[in-house]
Amino acid sequence: MFEQFNQSPLWKRVERAVWAFDAWLNSSIYDGGQTFWRKYDDFAAFMDRFHVGGAKKLGVELACEALTLGLGGAVLVLTLAQGAFRETSDDDWLKKQDIAVTFLDRYGAEVGRRGIKHDDSVPLEQFPEYLIQAALSTEDRRFYEHYGIDPIGTMRALTVNARSSGVVQGGSTITQQLAKNLFLTNERSLERKIKEAFLALWLEARLPKREILKLYFDRAYMGGGTFGVQAAAEFYFGKNVRDLNLAEAAMLAGLFKAPTKYAPHINLPAARARANDVLSNLVDAGFMTEGQVYAARRNPATPVDRKRDATPDWYLDFAYREIMDLAERNKFGADRVLTVRTGLDINIQRKAESAIEDALRQYGHQYHATQAATMIADPTGLVHAVVGGRDYGRSQFNRAIDAARQPGSSFKPFVYLSAILTGKFHANTMVNGSSICIGNWCPHNFGGAGAGTLPMVVALEKSLNTVAAWLSVQIGRAQFPANKYPGDWIAAKAGRAKIVETARAMGVVHTPLEDTPSLPLGADDVKMVDMVSANAAFANGGKWAPAYAAMEVRNSRGDVIYRRDRDGPEFRQAIPADKIAEMNNLLKHVVTEGTGKRAALEGVVVAGKTGTTNESRNAWFNGFTGNYVGSVWFGNDDNSPTNGLQGGQLPAQTWHEIMAYAHQGIELKNPYGVDDAPPTKGATVANAGAGELGAPQRPATLSKKTEQELHGIEELFRSVEKQKRAQTLGPPSTTVARIDGARQRGLD
Repeated sequence: MFEQFNQSPLWKRVERAVWAFDAWLNSSIYDGGQTFWRKYDDFAAFMDRFHVGGAKKLGVELACEALTLGLGGAVLVLTLAQGAFRETSDDDWLKKQDIAVTFLDRYGAEVGRRGIKHDDSVPLEQFPEYLIQAALSTEDRRFYEHYGIDPIGTMRALTVNARSSGVVQGGSTITQQLAKNLFLTNERSLERKIKEAFLALWLEARLPKREILKLYFDRAYMGGGTFGVQAAAEFYFGKNVRDLNLAEAAMLAGLFKAPTKYAPHINLPAARARANDVLSNLVDAGFMTEGQVYAARRNPATPVDRKRDATPDWYLDFAYREIMDLAERNKFGADRVLTVRTGLDINIQRKAESAIEDALRQYGHQYHATQAATMIADPTGLVHAVVGGRDYGRSQFNRAIDAARQPGSSFKPFVYLSAILTGKFHANTMVNGSSICIGNWCPHNFGGAGAGTLPMVVALEKSLNTVAAWLSVQIGRAQFPANKYPGDWIAAKAGRAKIVETARAMGVVHTPLEDTPSLPLGADDVKMVDMVSANAAFANGGKWAPAYAAMEVRNSRGDVIYRRDRDGPEFRQAIPADKIAEMNNLLKHVVTEGTGKRAALEGVVVAGKTGTTNESRNAWFNGFTGNYVGSVWFGNDDNSPTNGLQGGQLPAQTWHEIMAYAHQGIELKNPYGVDDAPPTKGATVANAGAGELGAPQRPATLSKKTEQELHGIEELFRSVEKQKRAQTLGPPSTTVARIDGARQRGLD
């Protein structure tokens, strides 16, 4: 049968087709191989023409390595610059900077201004030519030749400064300085410098040179709370920038890099010496001759007499940032000229600044601590004082707002509150302070001592690390059914998630709070502004209370366009009030019996927590009463260790000094849920004298009710004034005509 099929015509045709395909396939593979090798030989012969050896080969290898490293570096730099370029993603990036804001304190007195009002600015063409030349010769001589970055100018400045043993010429270009003023902070880091360089290139591509120069003159901080050369000319010399003489222009040009160090109303000899250097720069740069600057050298500028009352610049920066954020969220509509009433208490602000400076001057060298910051608010989150560092003129980086640092044990209230929220832990619940290991992480208590079993309130008083770690495990186990017992590692991870959830609910929202075993001990970075918000929530009974400055905003017509109580976030309950009350009764023992004793105030119930990180790099005290909330930090900008500084030392002492002053002459309140009598038998702070509190006497302050009554009277006067104005101007058509006529005459 098979043989018959095999001999059939169909089978023979199939067989021939298969053999034909096989032959074609073999032939194609062979021909393809032959073609490939011919092409390869041709390619090899072609490449042989580029063969190099000896020194040439070494050069090629080095060039290849340089190209590889260069491409890798470019990718890295571009990656770092992405954050900076996001700042310029909006088309109106420059317009957003043009808000003109007048700030008032809580009583309605003007305390400062921020922003630029172009209607009032002096055109660059009307600036004295020698002022522009003085700035260019000192800050950026090759301004009109470079594209935002000037390696040649940087090298020259380094050489001149080295020879002069001081800063005579600036290293970064004017465009780089403008980029920092517009988009970045004063943080000293490589990442910021890279962003600054890229943004300088971006600005050069978008703006003409003269506009960059004008923006620089308008935005630079010039000391004394002034921004821009026009404001500085008015403040230091009482005249318009157009009328400055050469000596005065040289003195202003010397302020760009160190406005506080060379501010003439603070250190006139230093300001004159700096102005003399600027005059020398004018000669060296070829703008003037020695004969032309001779008179200015012999007759240096003399500023008008100014009081040395410090302006609340740290607070104004915080408030201005809030206003900018509200403007970006379109809270003010098209209005760009604003008057903002803030919660600033100028007396507490000055006391906070002096307390920080006194502590650093007296003890800074002993503890090797060079910086400090503090923020004072009330339980609603309204901020009354901000000190972002020791010297605003030397560094405007606001450590109270921008710095993210480890809080140490001052983070533990979130751990203990999370434990209380499980319903299984209370003040007298026995907790385990013995050694514990979670995986290969084994925390130790301060001094290395164990603690055994003890009440939770005592564990918090002693700030035991082992208890905080143990509690993270117990909090996690409370999340599982009773018949399931996860291992310590899994339970601790679940516990840390609940701790982070609690911290977020209380107001710690501006840092990642990464999940690490040491998180319950305060090893994750936080910001002071968040710690103030969280402690405000403790003080007020668990209500969400983010820190804020602006109580009310008016437009140029005097109309209220924003009120915090009406237009701000809801003052909502974030944590059950009864749990907050339990926690507050624990935290008061930290001050009366534990590590925070130096923060105690006579006549006032104080609750809070100290915090000290590894090698004493950061020392904190975060505390509150029923009236005020405050956070104090001491340390170093470079995160270097201090000399054994602890949160219960300088931070608690400084907190005490500020709060002893702040609590004078006011109606005292206890923290929420704390019913104890004040810890003294005699006078309370409300009627105590300065000697009883160990603080200077605070000027009498208005009660909240009186403030509200005065504010109502102010509103009444405004209403009457508007009615009179409407009657004077007449009907709308007449009003518009009069305004247009005034504009034509240049009167508006």
